[in-house]
Amino acid sequence: MAWLLLVLAGLLEVVWAVGLKQTDGLSRFWPTVITLTAMIVSVVLLGIAMKSLPVGTSYAVWVGIGAVGTAAMGIVFLGESASIGRIASLALIVAGIIGLKLATPTA
Repeated sequence: MAWLLLVLAGLLEVVWAVGLKQTDGLSRFWPTVITLTAMIVSVVLLGIAMKSLPVGTSYAVWVGIGAVGTAAMGIVFLGESASIGRIASLALIVAGIIGLKLATPTA
């Protein structure tokens, strides 16, 4: 269950990171509300997951999901660069997340 909450927290990190760009400097009401809500729920779920997962693993996986997801959203929906180097770097982050999951006892 902790891993599921951690993945959900990471996905919400993607929501708030992409949403932050849509807020136009926190000047647009609904995008700001959605972004701030996603931030709060993401951190709360991370905290709950950390009750039974190591802090280093939890944080690294959370940030990794957020970084890869946000970069992927930028490439797919915001027209950001999809260079070989960028894709390879994202693949390395995914490999690290998988490695952390495999090296951590289940909770």
